[in-house]
Amino acid sequence: MKNKYIFGGIIIALFLGIMGYLFTQSNIKYENDFSIVKSSDKTIKATGSWVKEKSYEMNTETRTFTFFMVDEKGNEMKVVYEGAMPNNFESATSVVVTGTYKNGYFHAKDILTKCPSKYQDQQSAQTSSM
Repeated sequence: MKNKYIFGGIIIALFLGIMGYLFTQSNIKYENDFSIVKSSDKTIKATGSWVKEKSYEMNTETRTFTFFMVDEKGNEMKVVYEGAMPNNFESATSVVVTGTYKNGYFHAKDILTKCPSKYQDQQSAQTSSM
């Protein structure tokens, strides 16, 4: 009988631990000021745009994708992502990277790109013809 209660208590504690972990992981803050991103040691979703003048680099040996982002204030930040370049990266209007800033660059765990809408040109053409 005691073993049943001990086993139940372990299951409940494990469940609460997992829920606590998942709650803290989903509580990631968006930040569009890179000076705040650079001073934080927490996981952050940094938003900005790709600096096309500096291009990007794909290293096939280390499987890293490196590029530079700029925020609304003109602050620039180097981003290193361990993985492949997103398919629509070159046509992106803005980029959201999730990760942490350390050792002089942003270590991205995930990259999300926002591309121009294919319907935007159709809408502007319709409104100009009216």
